Amino acid sequence: MAIGFDKGFQLHTQGMLIRSQRSEVIASNIANADTPGYKAKGLDFKQAFAQAASKQQMGMSRTNDKHFDVRTQLNNSVDFRVPNQPDTGDGNTVDVQVERNLFLKNSMEYQASIQFLDGKIKAMKKVISGGQ
Repeated sequence: MAIGFDKGFQLHTQGMLIRSQRSEVIASNIANADTPGYKAKGLDFKQAFAQAASKQQMGMSRTNDKHFDVRTQLNNSVDFRVPNQPDTGDGNTVDVQVERNLFLKNSMEYQASIQFLDGKIKAMKKVISGGQ
């Protein structure tokens, strides 16, 4: 009897990929906090995760190595963020404090995902070894 690791972990790995991309977007915002005219971007995790889940349910798979893996193509979920503060005069919409808080929250959620996956792996190891 084969154990399907892909089916058991695929959504969790997609979630971690989305959180990883989200941290890149936030880090880019922080790095460009002093760039005139830079518009802060954001990635809606719920929307991107729903998109990844729907593509998984459709059973999409790569049939050729030259095809793009659409399950990891999440760029269409990245959008400009609505600023919380008025324009400072240079056209930059990055609020560093907000970005730092978002980065910290995203990091904690990523760590929670890792701990959840670790628990699933330990449970599977226990089942495989017979509970020893």
